[in-house]
Amino acid sequence: MSEAQPAAPPRRPLSPVPGGWLGRPLAETRWALEAGRLLVDPVAYGLGVPRGDGRAVVVLPGFLAGDDSLLLLRRWLRLVGHRPQTVGFTMNVDCSDRAVERVEQVLEALHAESGRRAAVIGHSRGGHFARAVSARRPDLVSHAISMGADLQGLFGISTPTKMAVGVARRGLHLARRSRDPACFRSRCACRFMEDYRRPFPVDRVRLTSIYSKGDGVVRWERAVVEEATCVEVTGSHIGLMANRKAYRAIAAALAEPELAGEGDPVDAHA
Repeated sequence: MSEAQPAAPPRRPLSPVPGGWLGRPLAETRWALEAGRLLVDPVAYGLGVPRGDGRAVVVLPGFLAGDDSLLLLRRWLRLVGHRPQTVGFTMNVDCSDRAVERVEQVLEALHAESGRRAAVIGHSRGGHFARAVSARRPDLVSHAISMGADLQGLFGISTPTKMAVGVARRGLHLARRSRDPACFRSRCACRFMEDYRRPFPVDRVRLTSIYSKGDGVVRWERAVVEEATCVEVTGSHIGLMANRKAYRAIAAALAEPELAGEGDPVDAHA
């Protein structure tokens, strides 16, 4: 007689999305000013923030964006002592399940190379991936940082953004990239959605959610979750990629000692 299998942990229910919201598209144009403020702030030159210890940091772009959108962040991470890595996104519109598999493969390679868990930073949709892959593989992830992502149910976004998601959804179906008929919907039953809805392993991975009440794309309330250290900054959604206050929050989050759960590797650098 086979041994009884332990019961699967209950899935975290997705928070319902409020009614239609046009967002603040004009306010999002200030991202260039926010990037300019970063470049004249001491934090841009690694001053006044904790130094890294060479940990790999996988950086994930938002919806419709590629790795180059986070080039400034990657350069800054390297400057302050971390080892930034990309996954190879040219435009983040692929099936979420396929995308997170790619992230997982990069994390496995980094762990095989160094024996250490890596950190993951995701902007917007990249924050969804950071949450999901951390829940799936806490043995590979030490810190997960989300910037401007809905961590309650994916689609707490503006109506124009939902329309863009609908176009991407149709494109996935036409290209036969969808692994589930409900791909790019909250009712999708793929492994990504299972991991996104899974209770977060707070005893093994440090989760930080950085958000702005001035976000014109994602409802800021959706970035506030009890399982994360939630840090409010000022600025736009797009501007979070080059936000001086967000960079300070990232440096502080990465400086927190990693949590060592059962079966996780012991990091001598921690």
